[in-house]
Parts: sequence; structure tokens; C-alpha cells
Amino acid sequence: MIRSIGTASLVRQLGLWRGQAGGAAYRQLADGVRLLILDGRLPIGVRIPGERDLAAALDVSRTTVTAAFAQLREEGYLDSRQGSGSRTSLPDRRADRPPAETGEVEPGIVDLAVAALPATETVHHAYRSALASLPRHLPGHGYERVGLDALRAVIAERYTRRGCPTVPEQILVTHGALHGFGLLLRLLVGPGDRVVVDHPTYPHAIDAIHQASCRAVPVGLPGRGWDVEAIEAAFRQTGPRLAYLQPDFHNPTGRCMDEETRARIADLAARTRTTIVADETMVDLWIDGPPPASLAAHDRAGRVVTLGSTGKSFWGGLRVGWMRAEPRLIEGAARVRAALDLGTPILEQLAATVLLADDGGDLDRRRTAVRAQRTALAALVEAHLPDWTVALPQGGLSLWAELPVPASTALAATSELHGVRIGAGPRFGVDGSFERFVRLPFALPGDLLEAAIVRLSRAWNALGPGARAMRQDGATRQALAQLY
Repeated sequence: MIRSIGTASLVRQLGLWRGQAGGAAYRQLADGVRLLILDGRLPIGVRIPGERDLAAALDVSRTTVTAAFAQLREEGYLDSRQGSGSRTSLPDRRADRPPAETGEVEPGIVDLAVAALPATETVHHAYRSALASLPRHLPGHGYERVGLDALRAVIAERYTRRGCPTVPEQILVTHGALHGFGLLLRLLVGPGDRVVVDHPTYPHAIDAIHQASCRAVPVGLPGRGWDVEAIEAAFRQTGPRLAYLQPDFHNPTGRCMDEETRARIADLAARTRTTIVADETMVDLWIDGPPPASLAAHDRAGRVVTLGSTGKSFWGGLRVGWMRAEPRLIEGAARVRAALDLGTPILEQLAATVLLADDGGDLDRRRTAVRAQRTALAALVEAHLPDWTVALPQGGLSLWAELPVPASTALAATSELHGVRIGAGPRFGVDGSFERFVRLPFALPGDLLEAAIVRLSRAWNALGPGARAMRQDGATRQALAQLY
């Protein structure tokens, strides 16, 4: 089934499209639609409303909409077929995402491609405690396919404290949140199935979906929050087996889903019988205030599966995560796991148990540190890259920076030559979207953040004055779309 966007949703996404840049109304409308496509808010291959309906909704003449559509078709942003309407596209058919930023960086290069904090002394202490506890586990076989009872109990208690009553039987310990997501893909979907994702999203989740021979169905994030109507339309039109969402300090935007939206999405999952995978990897890294109760707290039909991890909260090298779901699904995931591995290492589980039971105030100190680093990074961007736009995230570890022109991939290719590695925006999207964005983590200390932004500014300047200071009128965007 071909996806489509409703007239009301498109009008809402366009917002104040008229009167911002001046010029003919049809050019302004074409500019607005083009920008939605380039920014990933309007996914590729989606059928847009007909000219008559859109003209009535925007209170403009049909001639205006016809001329705007004609310009977009000429530029390659619309593909119109007789009897099938007009679908969004990209002029050069860019569909490949940049590869993951892998491998060690060269000495002297600041790595802004990874959003993760270093370990603290608390992690070292947890490992020392784990080693002291290890001897009593050595007489056993060491294979814990669902996880140590003590760790499952601690994780369950954490959910209960967040307003989501949980018992240990609802917990499966994994090698991390991504490992848990991979198990769910093996258990619940098959080749060719569709998985709805918010857009942009965690890049390794997209990779996992593709590796499972499934199709990621992107639903663009609006200016604020989540578009529940668009998610419901995607469910109705594509019949997905799963939806992957990040309600708690979304990566890369840092936004947090409010309680009303959580309740609506849980209700939508129940009504459509769609399993929601809620990735809560960033849940501990709130900055402006703690998040609402887990999305699973609103689940009355057993349709919400939650993923968590120690990777962002404590240390990426502590490869311990978990899945929270109904006991029947936990048992099914454990059976699938038996063909892949025989459990998470005991020592790591013991260390995670210590940390999750009592972090010794480590998380509070981390939140204080990342709050200061968030402020510092935003100030550095304003000082050295004044034509970029950033909004302070509510939590997480990164800024989602908007460039004045679609030059993200070109900048990423240039920046390493100037001593800094970054993650290009299209890495976080599907079908070549987000060329006007880059993710800027604030996980590094202030001196390294300053060095990184100074170097990034040099790389940006090296792209030339056209990429630095062009006005964002329609002609500029058209020219840059062809250039990049």
C-alpha cells in the first residue's frame, strides 16, 4: 500500500510557509514543501494531497498549488503519475545512508561522532564488588539465558519506582539495548515486514531493521513532540509489525515525550495490535527535569516492550541491557536467543547489579556535568558558527544542529581533515534526509568541546562562502540541492 499524508497533517507541517521570504506564493509553497522533504519531516515516496484539497486547506487558488507542484516536479522533488497522484522524491534519488563512523580516530582528532560518557570511579568500584561476589557463582554453569535473578529484580524495581509496576519475570537481560532490539526483530518480524520509526532516529536501529530484511517506515518528527496522527496513519497504511520509538530524550534531538502523548501511543498500539518498542537508553540523562512514567505504564494490552541499557548511564564498555515485556514474550525472546548466545557474562551482570541498586550519586553528578557541557557547547556554536541553529535538548547527550544549507555530508567529509570527526545528518535518517543537520554530542569535557567547535568552524569555512552565508531563499535551496 502506498503511504499518504493527510491534508491537515501537511498544512500543520508547512506552518507559516507564506510571507517569510517574499516572492510569488507558488514559489513560497514549493520552498516549504521542498524543505520538509530535505529535512526528513516529509518522507520519500509519500503521496501528498491533491491540488484541489490542498488549495482549499491553504486558502489559495488552485493555480498557485498547480504551479508549486510543477516546480517541484521539475526539480525532482515530486513524482507524479496519472491516476496515482504525486509522491515525494529526491532529485538525484539519494537513498544511501552514510556508513557508520567506525574505527579509531587518528591521534589528535577530536571525536564528535560518538555520544557516550567515559566511565567514572563508581564503575571501577562496581567491578571490584562484582569480582568479590563472583566466587559464589563459579560452582554453577554460568549460562543465564534470562539473566541473574538479583539483576532482574533490581531492574524491575527501577520500573516500579517510575510508575510502571514490574516483576522480575518481565525482564530479560541482554548485551545492550540494540541486542534486545535484534532479538525482537528475529522474534516478531520477517523479511519484507515494515517497522515504523520516528524520523530522525538512532542510526543503528535503522541498520538492524535493514539487516533483518525489513523496511523502515519513517514518520517525521514535527517542530515539537511527536505527531500521533501521522504515526496512526503510518500504522493504518503500512500495517507494520513493530514501531521503534525513543520517548525518553530521543537520539539525536534530545526531546522527551509528554505523558499525554505516551498514553495516546499506548492506546494506538492496543487498537491496532501493533507492538511498540520503546528505547529508554537515555532515560537517566535528564537535564531540565526527570521524564514522565515509562510509556509501558500506559500499556493495558501488553503491546509495549521497553529497552534499557547501562551504556549511556554508566559506561559503553559495560555491555549490559534489558528488555521489559510480558512474560510470554520474554520467554519467546529467550528461545530466540539460544541460537545466538547463551547469556550475558556473569561478571558484567554483577557489576550492573551494584550500579543499578546504588550508583552512589554518580548519576546526579553526571547530570550536573552534562548540563554544564550542554550550555558550553551551545555557547560555542553560537560564537563560532553563528549561522547554525540549535535548540537546547531536554536531556540526552547531543545537540541536533541545523545548518543554513544542506551541506552535512560535505562537512563531515571535510571536518576530519581539520581535526574533528562528526556524524552527518543523513546517518540518522532514511532515504538521504537531514542534509541540513549534524549531531553534536556534548559528552566531552569543555576544553575538548572548544577545540572541536573551533576546528569544525574551520571546516565549515573551508566549504566556501556559499555554504557559510547564503540566504535561505528558494533559488539558493534549489542550487544547493543540485550541488550537494
